[in-house]
Amino acid sequence: MLGNIKFIGELGKLDLIHESILHKCIKTLLEKKKRVQLKDMGEDLECLCQIMRTVGPRLDHEKAKSLMDQYFARMKSLMTHKELPARIRFLLQDTLELRENNWVPRKAFIDNGPKTIIQIRQEAVKDLGVFIPANMSQGMRTDFFLDGPFMAPRMKLDRETLGGLADMFGQMPGSGIGTGPGVIQDRFSPTMGRHRSNQLFNGHGGHIVPAPQSQFEMGGKSFMKSNQGQNQHYHAQNQGHPSQQQAQSKDMQPRFIKKGQLNADEISLRPAQSFLINKNQVPKLQPQIPTMIPPSAQPPRTQTPPLGQPPQLGLKTNPPPIQEKPAKNSKKPTPAKEELLKMTETIVTEYLNSKILNDAVNGVREMKAPKHFLPEMLSKIIICSLDRSDDDKEHASTLIHSLRHEGLISGDNFMQAFLNVLDQCPKLEVDIPLVKSYLAQFAARAIIAELVNIAELAQPLETGTHFPLFLLCLQQTAKLRDREWLTDLFQQSKVNMQKMLPEIDQNKDRMLEILDGKGLGFLFPLLKLEKELLKQIKADPSPQAIYKWIKDNISPKLHTDKGFVNILMTSFLQYISHEMCLTEGDEQLDTPSKEQLDQEKQLLLVFKPVMQKFLHDHVDLQVSALYALQVHCSNSSFPKGMLLRYFVHFYDMEIIEEEAFLAWKEDISQEFPGKGKALFQVNQWLTWLETAEEEESDDDAE
Repeated sequence: MLGNIKFIGELGKLDLIHESILHKCIKTLLEKKKRVQLKDMGEDLECLCQIMRTVGPRLDHEKAKSLMDQYFARMKSLMTHKELPARIRFLLQDTLELRENNWVPRKAFIDNGPKTIIQIRQEAVKDLGVFIPANMSQGMRTDFFLDGPFMAPRMKLDRETLGGLADMFGQMPGSGIGTGPGVIQDRFSPTMGRHRSNQLFNGHGGHIVPAPQSQFEMGGKSFMKSNQGQNQHYHAQNQGHPSQQQAQSKDMQPRFIKKGQLNADEISLRPAQSFLINKNQVPKLQPQIPTMIPPSAQPPRTQTPPLGQPPQLGLKTNPPPIQEKPAKNSKKPTPAKEELLKMTETIVTEYLNSKILNDAVNGVREMKAPKHFLPEMLSKIIICSLDRSDDDKEHASTLIHSLRHEGLISGDNFMQAFLNVLDQCPKLEVDIPLVKSYLAQFAARAIIAELVNIAELAQPLETGTHFPLFLLCLQQTAKLRDREWLTDLFQQSKVNMQKMLPEIDQNKDRMLEILDGKGLGFLFPLLKLEKELLKQIKADPSPQAIYKWIKDNISPKLHTDKGFVNILMTSFLQYISHEMCLTEGDEQLDTPSKEQLDQEKQLLLVFKPVMQKFLHDHVDLQVSALYALQVHCSNSSFPKGMLLRYFVHFYDMEIIEEEAFLAWKEDISQEFPGKGKALFQVNQWLTWLETAEEEESDDDAE
């Protein structure tokens, strides 16, 4: 959960999520769930602190100050509860202090990027106590520290004893790479056989070199000659002592024994990297093959010097020229937000004046606006056309739809832009009083163009937010298209219209009244039928009049709708109860008289043609009629014998078929109340019906 909250916070920081969604997340995290103790809210509060630290600076502005004050007051009160873990309380305290400090953290983050050479030298002196001279002479030898005042005269080692990894890393003899068993040792380590026979490391004095020169040899040539002379001297010395080499090879591990004598090409004269401080002064050397790489891993040597010619060590005669990569052309920086807004305004103004759609689309494409700017760009397009004619507003909508068709924007971008303009409505209404009606036109055209759907438009407008904007959008859609198309689209969206009204108006009667006032009553024909059908039956209960009224007022598409059948049966049952003078709580409901039972049967016979007209050969609709009867009996607290009487009448009058009764019995839907009590009253009759059907099927088989 914490990872999801971090992701939401980062999206909010980039303005990819609207502020209202972020506020909903914060409210959800702050609310105390039912049956959840305070000590178990630690995870929610940790997520709350995380999202506050991420998007708090964005949400903490004048418009939302009251909400933010409420959030932090709640957090402050929670911080004092000892039931919460100490870590959570400290997180809350840190978040409170962060807001008090204007969202500036106590410790700024340290830049961990690249460092300059000067910074590295300063850190080496401070942390490691190692001083690296700032300016090194050109061609400096790698034995700077060995011949200088850093070592005692008796410890000044012959440069010949150094080589290999020591040349590369500037190490003292006897130091390897790493410690412990199995580490990589260089060839001159005291643990290797060579130095075990060396007098310097066995306490026999060693080979003392002459006194160092008074100054460093300058220039690349002198540097190379010096190193060549030393290495040739070392090579000759090793050739003169074969017994010493054999003793060394016995003490060495098998994997370190070199097969054959050292090749001159394997001797690296590359100076230690620690001395190449001033790279502009030291000549560039071509790296040789390190001596520690086994022969199997070395590249093949294709060129060998002719006989009688000494090998060239360290440098190649004709090194290939180094080709530097051309500097990449840096991309043009993205224009600032103000520039993008000015460019958008210019494009829209020219388009609305010229009505050339392709030029406007190409202009937006050439802007190359970043994704997070697209909602603001669309907001600017809408706002620029609000104070213009209806024809210009339609052209602005066409431009938005064309941008979607070209893949430059998305439906989410449009919804964010729509909500951004809604947030600016209080300011815009000063100059444009009908701004919500104009916005409804944009939304209606977006629905028709399938840029957004009704459900996406309804989601941020629930509980009467910006009421009656949602109803205005439906009005404009009905004007631009036809009512039947909008009715089908609205039913597919499965939007709960009651939730789109203010809380005080969220009931069926008030909703139908508001919809009729806005000319949207056609969206709920069944709701209107439920209110008007009972009045019509009371006015004229003849089946001919009832059928004619239904045919004139109800669309034929609804004649096979389960909701229509439910309302039709409910209206008939309510009329029968009214004519029998039976009301809820009346004792006669449990013990009706014989005259009342006869009247009940006669009224059912009157309505039989209408019920058979809409239920015949539709088992699913017959099941809906049985559920309507179940709800009617449930509302009357299941009077004794009522449900069974109606079941028998429906069966005898052939209004409901046997298959429908058994389907109702097997159905486990919990949508309608009282199924358990209903089954208890009619279970014995249903068992008889099932048995009788089986006997009839057996007779037919014989």
